[in-house]
Amino acid sequence: MSANPTASPPVYPGPHLDVRKPLLKLPPKAADCHAHVFGPADKYPQAANRLYTAPPVLIEDYLAMHRTVGIERGVLVQTGLYGNDNSFIVDSIKANPDRLRGIALINESITDAELSRLAAAGIRGFRVNRTAATGLEIEVSRKLAHRVKDLGWHVQFLLDVEDHPDLDTLLGSFPTEVVIDHMGRPDPKKGIAAPGFQALIRLLRSGRGWAKLSAPYRTSLQPPPYGDLTPFAQALVVAAPDRLVWGSDWPHVLLKSTMPNDGDLVDLIAEWVQDEKARNRILIDNAERLYGFGKPL
Repeated sequence: MSANPTASPPVYPGPHLDVRKPLLKLPPKAADCHAHVFGPADKYPQAANRLYTAPPVLIEDYLAMHRTVGIERGVLVQTGLYGNDNSFIVDSIKANPDRLRGIALINESITDAELSRLAAAGIRGFRVNRTAATGLEIEVSRKLAHRVKDLGWHVQFLLDVEDHPDLDTLLGSFPTEVVIDHMGRPDPKKGIAAPGFQALIRLLRSGRGWAKLSAPYRTSLQPPPYGDLTPFAQALVVAAPDRLVWGSDWPHVLLKSTMPNDGDLVDLIAEWVQDEKARNRILIDNAERLYGFGKPL
């Protein structure tokens, strides 16, 4: 039986709204550097060709999670649900200018005037999704990087590092710094010595790249607390603690396995980053450097 071409994109489970207060007390100004947010569908319509339908949560739920776990700052990453219309994250930042920054989705047709408008509104980079067929090609993103360099932006990549054993040379030559989502989505079967993961470490050590300690469930083969991803997080912390930020990946979209509680994800930080000074650097200082928190828009 063929799929119904008029069927709505699927709705995946939403996050836990009964967020557990973590045991780890986060420092003031701690930042969650990776989340997706959604607005009321009547004001912010979702694209017809989207991969999924937004779970029934709004930015108010996201900020409520922050209050429970002790986060004071957040980075909103534009989702494909809105295509290249970044209106919702811009409006969210406008309503919370001291608390939020954003990462946009763009393409080659964007004007320089629009790029400047987004930068003034708190956008600090654009995302390239190489795990989805709709994502920009690497060389297209390189051309765009030249255009946004003077805005102080970076380019954020969602990719599988084991598909790119030359990652350090491929992306290290970009005119901007680059950020790799979710620790590069490492393969736990291949271990930290795998070529792609080692290329990620070289990229971070070069001073041209960053990585997000986030979303272990995307590639883990184990249930929470995703112990097979712990060696990868710890290896990144040992290699380049000044090139890492942390993200919740709220509301954990497209997740088919057990939905994590965000309190549990915060407690994982203590296992991944056991030194308090390194934790503060990752949660506060690095996020300020990368996203401009603490500076007026």
